[in-house]
Amino acid sequence: MTELAKQRPEYRNIHAFRDLPSYRWPLAALVSGMHRISGMIMFLLLPLVIWMFDTSVSSEISFGKFTSAFSSGLGFAPGWLIKLLTLGLIWGYLHHFIAGLRHLLMDMNHAAVTKEFGKSSAAVTLVASFGLTAILGAKLFGLY
Repeated sequence: MTELAKQRPEYRNIHAFRDLPSYRWPLAALVSGMHRISGMIMFLLLPLVIWMFDTSVSSEISFGKFTSAFSSGLGFAPGWLIKLLTLGLIWGYLHHFIAGLRHLLMDMNHAAVTKEFGKSSAAVTLVASFGLTAILGAKLFGLY
């Protein structure tokens, strides 16, 4: 064993509340974790997606109900909550799609699996997903 390996701390059992807050995630690991979280968000909001699709294409009356849900709300949920859930869905889809393309690129081109490419492609993924989410979110909330 080398001297460097002896100096490193060895974690066998990671305590979630004690060890994880002090762990520094590299940007590539953060994007990979967010890829999993965005997939979970899309899965959990699938009933909302099905409802949105069904009410938007069924008839003119149901489309009016669909559009009014974003302004006046739906049942117990106010309109801003519907918009916020939709914004979360937009981010989840965009991030999952862009990060998925990043993972596919790294799977197809093994020369791209380097620390430098991982860091730069993770930064591009974050900027693209949050930038597109901001643009579509501004449209969703009626800023343009």
